[in-house]
Amino acid sequence: MPSVNHEDRTVSFKIVYCGSPLSGKTTNLQQIHAKLDPTGRSDLVSLSTAQDRTLFFDFLAVEADALPGYKTTFHLYTVPGQITYNATLQLVLRQADGVVFVADSQMDRQRDNLQSLQSLEANLRMNGSELERLPIVLQYNKRDLPNAAPVEYLEYLYNNRATPFLSFESDARTGRNVLATLNAISQAVLHQFRQRAAPHDSSGAAKEMRTQELAAA
Repeated sequence: MPSVNHEDRTVSFKIVYCGSPLSGKTTNLQQIHAKLDPTGRSDLVSLSTAQDRTLFFDFLAVEADALPGYKTTFHLYTVPGQITYNATLQLVLRQADGVVFVADSQMDRQRDNLQSLQSLEANLRMNGSELERLPIVLQYNKRDLPNAAPVEYLEYLYNNRATPFLSFESDARTGRNVLATLNAISQAVLHQFRQRAAPHDSSGAAKEMRTQELAAA
């Protein structure tokens, strides 16, 4: 859930990038870090291993003028893709406001993607949440590779649901649709925040909140 400090007029949201090992989670954050104005984001903190570039988590704070009168910060995390780091995934997912699931488009990585998605769903349940209650954006990464599965097949595997999630084709290595994914999940998170805040805001201020894009995609 978002952290709101009315005294300091600040609100912060937690967005977690999940996915199978080496699917492009860390590369997403590296591209975001490189593309955004340094005055509007923190340094990128990353811990790595030989097996997966993310051991515990990557962290990046992005500031945006998204809620009038409040300094808005999005805290971006990635988590390890290996199932052996399940406890870390559960910890980082705690109180997440939104999730980006990064799927490796390569045909031979679909079993790993499915295992990661199942792990995500299981850990959300252990934290008292579920996919359908959180803003979710799917990113089909590595679309530039020759063995990339058809998007229709990926949609069938991961997005065959009553209310499909918003999805993007991407090549995180070149930055294609990296910021578009970030903008989509940030807008979805803010939309849910406004919906939940509106019944408690007799002044109507919540209805006037507008989402601004963090950067041009």
